[in-house]
Parts: sequence; C-alpha cells; structure tokens
Amino acid sequence: MSEPLIRMRQLRKVYRKRNEEFLAVSDVSMDIHAGDMVSLVGPSGCGKSTLLKILAGLHGHDGGTLEIGGGSTFQPGRDVGMVFQQPLLLKWRTILDNVLLPADILGLDKKAARARALALLDMVGLSGFADKLPYELSGGMQQRAAIARALVHDPKLVLMDEPFGALDALTREKMNLEMLRIWEETGKTFVVVTHSIQEAVFLGTHCAVLTAGPARMADHFAIDLPAPRKLHLKTSPAFGQHVSRIYDLLGVE
Repeated sequence: MSEPLIRMRQLRKVYRKRNEEFLAVSDVSMDIHAGDMVSLVGPSGCGKSTLLKILAGLHGHDGGTLEIGGGSTFQPGRDVGMVFQQPLLLKWRTILDNVLLPADILGLDKKAARARALALLDMVGLSGFADKLPYELSGGMQQRAAIARALVHDPKLVLMDEPFGALDALTREKMNLEMLRIWEETGKTFVVVTHSIQEAVFLGTHCAVLTAGPARMADHFAIDLPAPRKLHLKTSPAFGQHVSRIYDLLGVE
C-alpha cells in the first residue's frame, strides 16, 4: 500500500474565546490515499466543517498529528481546492473569469490557465457559458462553475463542504452523478462533507462517520459498490447495508 496523502492520528481542535474553551474535534484518526473520494457524514455541529478547515490549512489543530503530502511537498494555498455550499461566484466577473480567480491569485501563467479553465468548463458542461455572468446561470450550473474554479490550479486535494445542500432534490441527484464523473476524469482526491447518509454512501469510496460534537471518529470504512454508479444503485441491498451501518453508528433507528 502506498503512503497515504493524508494521515490523521487523534486529531483535536479547541476553540478559545476569552476564558472559555469549546472542544470542536476530540479524536479523529484516519488515512486518506491519493484518488480517494471520502465522505464525511455526521449530525449538525459535530465538527465536520472544522475538520475540513484544518485540512485546508485555515485552522490549526491543538492535539494529535496531521501529515499531508504523502512524503512530498504540500502547500495548502497551492495544493487545495475548495467548494462551498453556496457557489460564491463574483457577480461582476464572467463565469470564465470566476473560474480563473485562483490562477490569478497564485500568479499562474495566464495563457495556460485560460486553456485549462476552458477545458474544465467543457468538462463540467458549461462550455457555452464562459462569457455569461453568474445571474444568468441556474444554481446547479453555478455550482458546476465553482467546481471548475476549485480545479483550475490543479490541486492535489479538493475539499467540498455541503456542496449540493442548497440545491433542490432532483438537481442534487444530477450533481451527484456529475461529481462522480468529474472525480473519475480528474483522478483527484476529494473529501466531501454531507449531512445526507445516502449521498455519503453514493459518492464515497470511503466513508468517515463522526459522532455528535465534539467530533469523534465512530468508523471509517470502504464502500465497495460497483462502478460506474447510477442512481438505481440506491435501491440495491448492498447500498442499503451501508446506509444501515451508518444509521447504527449514529444511533438512528
């Protein structure tokens, strides 16, 4: 087995305000290998987003160990792409210019970045919308642009915080399929936070289940479902077994 891209051991995070302390993450240990699609699932307020921010380098940790890079150099600002629940597109920039934003900030070669941005827009099904403004796109299309933006600087790790939580049910199902296609085409490592147990099982090659806050790892297991995954997979006994396993871990009857 190759060296994991991410190794966490008894990770801990405490927020401090004046004389008070709030334990957000108490004990998280797992390995994530390059090319994995890892779902982080758990109840609201359990520390999933905090864990994502630690992986992104936005927060430090107060205990345990975190190793990212698998033995190679890893720079959070350069090697991480982020997708949030809302697309957060700049309304005065075209879709292409929004996708190019990380490349602009990092000072990447403009010609190469533009070519990559256009290729990504094509990959996410927005090749005809490069010159549109965000308000001219639907919510699902805006989120596709946000995914392209997260990939434009060729990161090693893509972190997604409830990326489809603001979409209607049907659009969310379609975006799940698109997300799997994009993951397969790029070969990137994805970590996706979700409140949806079914979404966690459908998307993930692995699933990390966190208990009610402070976050503690209840389980981390592989999801051995056939590929390519289609929506009818959700009706299969194997899919139901994984869902039931998470229900049991979270104490849902």
